[in-house]
This record gives sequence, C-alpha cells and structure tokens, in this order.
Amino acid sequence: MRVRIFDRMEECTEQAVQAMLPQVSQQRREQALRFRHVFGQFCCLKSWLMLSAMHIGEMEYLYNEHGKPYIEGGPFFSISHCKEAIAVALDDQPIGIDVESIRRFDPELVTRTMSPSEQALIAASDHPERAFTRLWTQKEAILKMEGTGIESFEQLQTILSKYRNIEISTIEKEKYIYTIAYV
Repeated sequence: MRVRIFDRMEECTEQAVQAMLPQVSQQRREQALRFRHVFGQFCCLKSWLMLSAMHIGEMEYLYNEHGKPYIEGGPFFSISHCKEAIAVALDDQPIGIDVESIRRFDPELVTRTMSPSEQALIAASDHPERAFTRLWTQKEAILKMEGTGIESFEQLQTILSKYRNIEISTIEKEKYIYTIAYV
C-alpha cells in the first residue's frame, strides 16, 4: 500500500492549475475544468498527479455504477480532499481513503450519522470535534473502499459494525484527520 498526503493548500492558485493542465490526460483536463472554482480544479489535477507519481502505466479511468473511478485492470486507488489536504492511496487490493478538516460539528449530524455507541464516544471525548471527524473519516474510507458512497443515514450509523474484518488506520494532524481502510 502506498499513501501520499499533500497539505500545502496555500499552493492552490490559478497559476498552479494552469501549470498542471498540460501534465494530465485530456480526460482529466476536461474533468478538472468542469469545476467552476480554482479549488476544485486544483484538487482534481493535484490528486491525479499524485496518483500518477505512485503508479506507472496507463491512467485512463472508468467509473463503476456508483460513480467511483477505477483503472481498468487495477491497481485499486482512492482519492480524497478537504480544504486542508489531499490524500491518495494505491494498493493491489481494494482500498479507501478519506481526509477531513477538523471543524465544529453539528449535533444533529452526529445524531443522524452515528450509532448510539459512537454518539456516546463523541459526547465523552475531551475533543468531540476530533472524535466526530475520526469516526466520519473511518466511515467514508470504508464506503470508498466498497466503491458505493453514502446511500443513507442508516448505512452511516451501522457501517463500522458491519466491517470489523478490515484494517482501518487513522492519522491525526494539526488541522485534519485521514483514515485508510483496506483488506
């Protein structure tokens, strides 16, 4: 498994986007330019260049029925970004990665997305915003590994209890938390 994190988001500029455009395939250029804002364009291009640096070979990608991109014939990969970082993971087995900025959480969102035991964990934490973000990234990483994405609040409440047989690695940085889920 290979993981790359980019957290120098101050480099997100129109000039950086213009410099990256010639370095990616036409398919990725078109996808990046569909984003209206520089942030989306930058993350789209930078994440693909990070993935390209990790994988030698054809990088033309397809989408599964849930919209998850994949490379025909492998390897497996996952991409995530937030306002603080971009995360990319690559492996020869299914893998998912999620990165989220640590921010104040919405108690209503906690109720809708976390199981009662997870809600209790968050409430008992000295840093509930970190506890919530940690659990959220674990759930998202599993869903990205599955290739399905979020389908319902019930799914979010139960996902961690359903996948006890996979590996989950969560790392906390100053402004963000990222989790890798893999088999």
